[in-house]
This record gives sequence, C-alpha cells and structure tokens, in this order.
Amino acid sequence: QVQLVESGGGSVEAGGSLRLSCVASGDPYSRYCIGWSRQAPGKEREAVAAFDSDGSTWYAESAEGRFTISRDNAKHTLNLQMNSLKAEDTAMYYCAAVYCVGYRMGAGWERRARYWGQGTQVTVSS
Repeated sequence: QVQLVESGGGSVEAGGSLRLSCVASGDPYSRYCIGWSRQAPGKEREAVAAFDSDGSTWYAESAEGRFTISRDNAKHTLNLQMNSLKAEDTAMYYCAAVYCVGYRMGAGWERRARYWGQGTQVTVSS
C-alpha cells in the first residue's frame, strides 16, 4: 500500500510560480510510478506530469515547458515546480501512484492510479 501527502498549494497571480511536494510512504518506487494530476471545477481529472519506471519523465502538453517534475528518492518526495502559471492552471492537484510494472506512463495514466493523495489547491488569478 502507498500513502501520499501533498503540500505547497496556494494562491498566486498569473505569471507566478508555485512548488508542490508529495511525500510518499510504503516503499512506492519499487513497483509504482508516481505523478501529478489535477482537477478543475466542472472538469475531468487530467494527468499533468509523471515519472516512468526507468526514470524518464512525461508531461502533458499543457505543462510542457512550464512545469518540472523532480524527486528526492532518499526523502521519498516528489515535487512539481510550476512556473508561468495561468488562470487555467487553477485546480486541485493530486499526487497519484500507478502500478507500472509492464506499463509505460503516458496520457491517461491517471485512470490507472491505485492510490491518491488528498490534494492541494492551486488558484491562479488573472
């Protein structure tokens, strides 16, 4: 089992930056890939960024060039640095773990997530 706890959300103006963190417990990295997903009011949940099992990264087109996912394995922490934020980035952001043995992380990975954090709110004002 994997436990995920997010932090770092908040309110910023458009063009600003935020850094989200997710602490994972339960030894997730051996069989699970962890990433960030978000859900805006009235919209479906969408994948934002993730690490694949080989250490490569995947980004949604909306995040490419503005967001950077990183991790500290020693601290079991996953980070999402978000720069040049836009109003449309406003959403609840979730950390999620996917059982990725034999699965390549890509678009739609969030539908395979087995574990979710409680979420952290990001609000960007224009």
